[in-house]
Order: sequence, then structure tokens, then C-alpha cells
Amino acid sequence: MARSKILISAYTCKPNRGSEPGIGWNLAQQMAKHYEVWVITALANRQVIEAELSRSPCSHLHFVYYDFPGLTRWYGWNFLFVQIHYYLWQVKIYFLARKLHREIGFHLVHHITLGRYWTPSLLSLLPIPFLWGPVGGGESTPQHFYQGFNASGKCYESIRTLVRWLGEHDPLVLVTAQRSAVCLATTEQTASRLRALGGDPVVVLGWNGLSRDERRVLETLALPDEYPIRFISVGRLLHWKGFHLALQAFSEAKLLDSEYWIVGDGPERKRLELLARKCGVEGRVRVFGGLPRDETLLRLGECHVLVHPSMHDSSGSVCLEAMAAGRPVICLDWGGPATQVTTETGFRIAASNPAQAVQDLGRAMEKLAADKNLRRKMGEMGRERVSREFTWEHKGAVLSAYYNEILNPQGLNIP
Repeated sequence: MARSKILISAYTCKPNRGSEPGIGWNLAQQMAKHYEVWVITALANRQVIEAELSRSPCSHLHFVYYDFPGLTRWYGWNFLFVQIHYYLWQVKIYFLARKLHREIGFHLVHHITLGRYWTPSLLSLLPIPFLWGPVGGGESTPQHFYQGFNASGKCYESIRTLVRWLGEHDPLVLVTAQRSAVCLATTEQTASRLRALGGDPVVVLGWNGLSRDERRVLETLALPDEYPIRFISVGRLLHWKGFHLALQAFSEAKLLDSEYWIVGDGPERKRLELLARKCGVEGRVRVFGGLPRDETLLRLGECHVLVHPSMHDSSGSVCLEAMAAGRPVICLDWGGPATQVTTETGFRIAASNPAQAVQDLGRAMEKLAADKNLRRKMGEMGRERVSREFTWEHKGAVLSAYYNEILNPQGLNIP
């Protein structure tokens, strides 16, 4: 039987990567199991993609590389440049996709990366069904938490709010939302913004998954000896990651014979180190800086609990990795992590105000530090949840179901 022909837009798409490059690659791989797939991606991805395909060929997966002549060498050089480049790239690939559609005759087009709701995809203008997402970016730091940011952090949040507002008033974004057969959102916060833009139906679907190899490695990280109880946070040291909240909670909680480790680097590092000194816990807090992935996993393996109080993550892949490693997770009940962590696998802390969040984070730390059986049970449930709902195979099956619904001439029947 002939396979349906699918066109995917994945500006960033690289094998063996995390974050959006990995999402673009893994979802395209999964779709090629069921469909004939063409992927339009940036020329900067070509070398690593073709190297991977030479090792592991996939006859149903085809790549089309595009960039502006003369600009390829500047790709990734500057954050602002990348934003402008991406917007213009989206415009230009429409004409390339239209030509490809005339030659190949696609049945469906799907935009995957970059996954943000406030930038348009002109591929929605093609005369075939269009699937958008999962897209994120609709998560905002609760206003009360601004008081814990320095001037740079407050400026960042204001600019981010302005950029999203401009995007929401971009006619091309409105067209993208309104022409989507289905809008997939990473969180309910993003889903509500898509509905306001006219998207219908809108479905919440997290975009992260773990491969079999990743899960196999994480499952080898046995829990360490009971004492000292170690909490760990992993990620870029940015104001909105909320590590300052976790550090304050650790210092105020009744946590004798315990440590708090932070793995990552960024502009907040010095501030966190000063805060640990101010709170009198610098002897029990270790800031490792940025580490290679294998060393990061070694540090995770030496700890008992992940603390991830991010204030506007659309996903939070580190939470899935910790769960796959059998570690409970403490996060805010907000954004992507809140869609991954359940009451069976960790603690979701309300984000009403900083004082309340710090107090409740500390209480969760105390409970997990005092109860070995609770740590073990939550860790086991987390591992089961990842293997059931957060594998790339599962994500591919879910997307395939949406593809089939869209391609079904009887029409959509999405709950």
C-alpha cells in the first residue's frame, strides 16, 4: 500500500541532541515509520544529519536543506540574528514547499520546530491540511515572582512579554492558528493563547521524549547510600529557572545531613553562590558549573531528588531524565514540568508567591529527606510513567493518530 506523503518543517533538527534539535529529529524519525516523509530544515543541520543517515539509513525519510545564499556561515552567531533569520526562513521556505508540493503532492504538512506559538508558519497556506506543533512559549513568570529578579531579569521578562504581544498581533500568526487542522500545545498556558488566536481544536501534548538508549543509561543510575541526602538542580543558571527559590528553601528547611548540588552555568551563578553564603549553607551547597553530559549523569546518580522550580519552561527534559533514573522530582505546578510530574512521582508546588513557594519547596524536601520508602516509591512510579508516556515511540504513535484523523476523509474526531 502506498504511504501518505508528509512534509515536515523543522528549522532545527539534529540526531543525538536534546531540546528542539532532538525533537525535530526524533519526531521525523518516528513519522517515517508510517509515512513517506520529507523534512525541510536549515542548511546548518546537513552535515550531522547526513553522517547519521550514512550510519543508519532510512528509506522513507528525505531531507531538503535551505538557507539564504551567503548567510549560512553566520548561522547561530548572534541570538538576535537567529530570530530574524528564522522568521525570514519561514517566509522563504513557503515558496520552496509550494514547488515541492507541485512535484510530489503532499497529503499533510506539519510544523515542528522552532516550537513557539508566536512565530508563524507560512506552510499553513499550502492547499493541504496543516498541523502546528507542539508549540510552547505561552508560559509566563507569575507577577509576584518578579521581586526576586535583578534588573537584568526584569528587563528580560518585559522584553519577552513585548515580543509575544507583537507575535500575537502578527496577521501571519493569526492565519497560522486559524488554518491549522489541529494546534498542539506543550502546556495549558500555551493552549489558552492559541485558542485566543483562533486555533481550533487545540490539544495539550508535551513534546519531549526519551529514546531506548537514553532510558537504558538512566536506569543504571542506582540510588546512592541513604546519607547524606542530596538534592540536585540541573540547567542553565538563569533567573527564570528558579534555582534561587530552591536554594532558599534548602537553607530554611530542617535538613540535617543533606546537601544541595547545582549543575550548570550562566549569568546567575555568582548570585547563587552569594546567596548560599548569605543563607549560611555554603558548606552544604556545591555549584559545579557546566559539565559534559556523562559527568552530569554521574552527578545525578549521586543524588536522591531533583529540584526544578522553573517559572516558564515549556517542557523540562531534565525532569523526564530524573524520573527515568528513578528520582522523585520537586517542581512548580506551572509550565511543562507540571505536565510531566504527578503526585505519584513527586511534588508540584503552587506558585502563588515567592514566600509560599519557598516554604512549600522546603516542606517537600523535608518529606523526601525523611522517608526512604517515599523516595523509592515515587522513583519507581516516575520510571514507569516515562516508559509508558514519554518515549519517542509513544510520541510517534500519538502523532500518527492525529495524522490519520486529519487524513481521514470523514473528518476530525479529536477529544
